Amino acid sequence: MTTFTAKPANIEKKWILIDAEGLVVGRLATVIAMRLRGKHKATYTPHMDDGDNVIVINADKVVLTGRKYTDKTYYWHTGYIGGIKERKARQILEGKYPERVLEKAVERMIPEGPLGRKQLSNLRVYAGAEHPHAAQSPEVLDVKSMNKMNTRL
Repeated sequence: MTTFTAKPANIEKKWILIDAEGLVVGRLATVIAMRLRGKHKATYTPHMDDGDNVIVINADKVVLTGRKYTDKTYYWHTGYIGGIKERKARQILEGKYPERVLEKAVERMIPEGPLGRKQLSNLRVYAGAEHPHAAQSPEVLDVKSMNKMNTRL
């Protein structure tokens, strides 16, 4: 018996569509990260990008549990002395780019490095219900039916 290693010619990438309306951010991010890395496949190979392309719609309607909506803080640094900045999750979700909350959650679940950046480029997140990827005929993945804890009403 030899260990199976996927080759670039063997990899089949599918397109997955996820409706994020009413879903919990962290639980949705874990499902997306697993799909992007390809860990749901029997042909998973750690050093190859064999994950699927994921499209997420209605990212502005995701739910944060507990007090995270008002208390969760996102930090970044400008590079200048004293340049630490912060923004609350509520400000981001109500702002111009609400999809960034979900993008950051997924980004932090994928390993850093060239392969992680390549896998993250297979993620497309849209705040509204429309997406320009109808030509790829994506399969709908129902995350709500996977576990009753994935959704909050």
